[in-house]
Amino acid sequence: MNLGAGAAATVGKMLDPRPVLIVTGLVQEARIAAGPGMIVICSSSDPQQLRALLATLDSSSFRSVISFGVAGGLDPALRSGDVVVATEVLSGDTRFLADMALNEEMVASATLRRRKIVRGGLAGVEQVIAARACKAALRSETGAAAVDMESHIAAAYAAKAGIPFAALRVISDPAHRALPELAKTAVKPNGDIDLRKVLRGVARNPLTLRSLVSTGIDFNRALRSLRGCRGFLLGGESLVPAEPMIRSAA
Repeated sequence: MNLGAGAAATVGKMLDPRPVLIVTGLVQEARIAAGPGMIVICSSSDPQQLRALLATLDSSSFRSVISFGVAGGLDPALRSGDVVVATEVLSGDTRFLADMALNEEMVASATLRRRKIVRGGLAGVEQVIAARACKAALRSETGAAAVDMESHIAAAYAAKAGIPFAALRVISDPAHRALPELAKTAVKPNGDIDLRKVLRGVARNPLTLRSLVSTGIDFNRALRSLRGCRGFLLGGESLVPAEPMIRSAA
């Protein structure tokens, strides 16, 4: 019997009881991803913290690794809420290819939900890319559709372990929008947003309020889209969300 990629992946999941490792950067992303059959880790947008968390895990206990969350847009055609399923992850001179079977399963699910979805590269970076000019330069250098701070680390972990890797990222700040400084520095060590820090920053400089509001609208739109992508992680709508099984720094 000749199985298509989606059917073969479903059969593979039935035969392999190991959980999927989901890699996120923010606690909001981790809460969306958490559920049966998944172990979720949250890096707090700190690449070194993510590497430390991964070093504590036994890679043989996972059947695959998926990078899941929001991303910065590099392709000017993409808007907040658009979905990028990675074909590859580029970091410096290193290139990691995504697993095509996982990719096709997620793309098929997205098509059924009538979402705008693109296949494209992700650029992996160690620091937030905030300025429009920096986004444009990274786009010119890599050709990537979006940028994030977790996918290249997750891809390296999966490659070393010899297990499939995929990444699904939703655009939060599009290419034409610069991230305000407060948005770059307001992540707590546990991956949550430090609202007090944001409010103190606005009080010191009220002129930042407009850009923060625009960034917040984009971010909330991206999270709504990401919630709609929740079923992609195991390729089905029948998943019942469970209490989050999330590992992050204290």
